[in-house]
Amino acid sequence: MKHFRPPGTLCVATAGILWGIIGLFVRALGDAQLTSMDIVAARAIVAAGLLFVLLALFDRKSLHLRLRDVWCFLGTGIGSIVFFNYCYFNAVQMMSLASAAVLLYTAPAFVMVLTRIFFGEAFTRRKLASLLLTFLGCVLVTGVVGSSTPLSFAGILFGLGSGLGYGLYTIFGKFAMARGYGAPGITFYTFLVAAVAASAMNGTAHIAAAAQSPALPYMLGLGALSTVLPFLLYTLGLRTLSGSRASILASIEPVTAAILGIALYGETMQPMTFAGIALVLIGIGIGSKGK
Repeated sequence: MKHFRPPGTLCVATAGILWGIIGLFVRALGDAQLTSMDIVAARAIVAAGLLFVLLALFDRKSLHLRLRDVWCFLGTGIGSIVFFNYCYFNAVQMMSLASAAVLLYTAPAFVMVLTRIFFGEAFTRRKLASLLLTFLGCVLVTGVVGSSTPLSFAGILFGLGSGLGYGLYTIFGKFAMARGYGAPGITFYTFLVAAVAASAMNGTAHIAAAAQSPALPYMLGLGALSTVLPFLLYTLGLRTLSGSRASILASIEPVTAAILGIALYGETMQPMTFAGIALVLIGIGIGSKGK
């Protein structure tokens, strides 16, 4: 088992699905009066704590950190996790959730450009076709087509910022992996940095209160099932997949969220939603070929 490595496409696709169910936990924590940034901090604290226990017990080598590599985890923790959430939560307050979600999924485009700059990954016709199909599919899934809700300039900037921040995890994660860090260590230090930064920015009073309420299982679920496991799987997938391809495959997340909303919350699915899901799946199928 020590040398077993599941396929990168399976790891990343599963990560996207697990990220797609995050709404279950976020809605419950919102009902418990936690603010958006409270939820970000709670997510990071639970994830970092859980990972520390697991690594201390079973994989202490992954806790080894060289000071000269700290910048990688400042990038994944603050540059990606904290920055991405901050921008995204501001975007959803300035525009519709659908519009914010579409701008969030500009992440693969940012990743494609940045991996070209930093890692020399080529722009291929397959990658471009996959990117266009998945992005168009995300647009249709979220229902932004035909929406009468106006978009503010500030909202667009925050939305694009969320896409950039979301994509930066792939970039800094690749840098950390090139320096010899594995998925467990990268994920732990990412959320340790994010937990410290988010707590310093927002405080922990609401989180401490929620931890003593019926909301605790949702905090644990958010930290374990929709954070630790998918980030481990995604980072593991980066071993065998290019950053741009991994980012495209993760676009299955909004499809999962749409299906979950229909199944559990009675949300309706329009013909455009079906078409969007089909385009995302086709785009992912194209993007899953090769590295």
